[in-house]
Amino acid sequence: MEHLDYELPSRPQPRRREALLVGVVGSGNCELLLEAGAPADHCRLRVNTSAHGFAPIWSAVLADFAARSAAGGLTIEINDVGATPAVVSLRLDQAIEAWEESAHG
Repeated sequence: MEHLDYELPSRPQPRRREALLVGVVGSGNCELLLEAGAPADHCRLRVNTSAHGFAPIWSAVLADFAARSAAGGLTIEINDVGATPAVVSLRLDQAIEAWEESAHG
């Protein structure tokens, strides 16, 4: 298992809520746990992946996500079992949308 940690600049996420789980790791791609807890202007991401040697791809996918999303103030843990970059990107978008739909204020 490889663990990768990132802290990337991102627009602040204005919505607050309890932790949120998106996806199912047993589905063959990935699950994400989102919680408040990073600096307002940064997003913390931790990747736990069974696929070794893909750090440059993870870095590119997550930097793109942080740049185009309001993920500042969030800590996101990704449990991956071989998802493609496109699936990871879609799952991250789905997670932010779910966070914003069910958040307070």
